[in-house]
Amino acid sequence: MLKEFREFAIKGNVVDMAVGIIIGAAFTAVVNSVVGDIITPAIGALTGDLDFSNRFVVIEAGSTPGPFPTVEAAENAGATVLAYGQLVNEIFSFFVVAVVLFMLIRWINRLRRSDTPPAPTTRACPFCRSHVDEAATRCPHCTSELEAAPAG
Repeated sequence: MLKEFREFAIKGNVVDMAVGIIIGAAFTAVVNSVVGDIITPAIGALTGDLDFSNRFVVIEAGSTPGPFPTVEAAENAGATVLAYGQLVNEIFSFFVVAVVLFMLIRWINRLRRSDTPPAPTTRACPFCRSHVDEAATRCPHCTSELEAAPAG
């Protein structure tokens, strides 16, 4: 049983998955830091620290009559509230994180992209100018015999 477990744990898929989870956790920390330490303060400065967390609608009054300055005050008074403000904040945060994540992934993909174009796999037929497979000896369009492709 120990041997079977060792074979299971050492298989490439399990190790790859573990590495992926660790890298994902580290990447999450980077994204959260970019959003929390750079983007959110900048947006806060531009919007005058706009915060929707205390936006709510009283559905049913509690033991103490309103108006209530915060969601917590309304809930402590026994009022039933529809606290939509925190949802608005979370949706906004989601979009900010999504944009930052998109930009990071785009930047990483540009770093990985090769500068050299792939080698061509076709060549032009000298008779009809259509694209022919590199190894072809006869053009499938005009049926002309082609010279052997140059080695190389």
